[in-house]
Amino acid sequence: MLSSFTQKENIQKITKKSDLYMLIGTYTSGTSKGIYVYRFNTETGESSYVSEIDGLSNPSYLNLSRDEKFVYSVGENEADGGLAYALSFDKQNGKLTYLNAQKTHGGSPCYINIDPKGQYVVTANYTGGNVSVFKIKKDGTLLPASQVITFDKKDTKEPQPVSHLHCVTFSPDGKYLFADDLGKDKIHKFNARYSTKETASDSFLQVGEPSAFKVEKGSGPRHLTFHPNGKYAYLINELSGKVTVFQYKNGLLKDIQYIASDTTQGTTKKGSADIHLTPDGKYLYASNRLKADGIAIFKVNQLNGKLTKVGYQFTGTHPRNFIITPNGKFLLVAARDSNSIQIFTINPKNGLLEDTKKEIKISKPVCLKFANMK
Repeated sequence: MLSSFTQKENIQKITKKSDLYMLIGTYTSGTSKGIYVYRFNTETGESSYVSEIDGLSNPSYLNLSRDEKFVYSVGENEADGGLAYALSFDKQNGKLTYLNAQKTHGGSPCYINIDPKGQYVVTANYTGGNVSVFKIKKDGTLLPASQVITFDKKDTKEPQPVSHLHCVTFSPDGKYLFADDLGKDKIHKFNARYSTKETASDSFLQVGEPSAFKVEKGSGPRHLTFHPNGKYAYLINELSGKVTVFQYKNGLLKDIQYIASDTTQGTTKKGSADIHLTPDGKYLYASNRLKADGIAIFKVNQLNGKLTKVGYQFTGTHPRNFIITPNGKFLLVAARDSNSIQIFTINPKNGLLEDTKKEIKISKPVCLKFANMK
């Protein structure tokens, strides 16, 4: 039997090793002040407040640089109010510091991503119907947008579907960027052309071949994620409530399955939102809103990438983004309209979820990201 001193020492070691920072993006239309930083233990599910940064308008979706020294967030405001924020992150004390902001030139930016080499930031602008590209300077600040790529045809009198860009995802090798167009039921494809020069005049994104991949009409493609093995990609469709499974190779997406995530009967408008896989790629989860708020649970066939639905976990109201801990033990859900972050354990044998009841109360949480502690 271990002495009380040894037990305490072991607990301290476990806590230090298993603790992560959790950054929380929010809407500031409620009582939220901006982006929050919490400490989260990936073995116990316990969390504690660390810091916050205010003065940011609707920093809903965010992402971290690979070295986690910088944080980039959208300012999800309409029209000319759309912004891309740059912040530094001090991992010694868990505090964020504002660096600068640039206009996205597209309203309601709702997603932001950083290329694998850490040279560019790209936003998906929902009401703007475009994507914006920003060069990152060595000090972490953003230069003005070097590219604003719009997809709506302005030179025709014929009615056209209106583009609504909802997600920008890099391929596992960083050679391509895929932009989900909810309005046109397409995934636009771009070739990534890297440059080490600090200039706002280069063209990072070039139209790919093919220029886009179509999905089922009325699907409303929203978020895309890749399997850890890089052979498959999974798309959550907001309007159809389905997940599209793709085979992926060398920049090409081939749809091989459509499977329902939101199976609520009588729902006139679907509201699927986010999609993630466990780190081992065995289970996939997709969030659904508007009526049957919850998380659909799928088992992944490791031989062909196809999905089998194995369960459904009800959550708080309007689950948006969710996140899975690196050890695959917990799944955390940002339930925006319940003003809470719910913490679920993942059963490794069947992928099912169990509510720990250790929720974090916070106004209008939208996005969750982990960062290693110093």
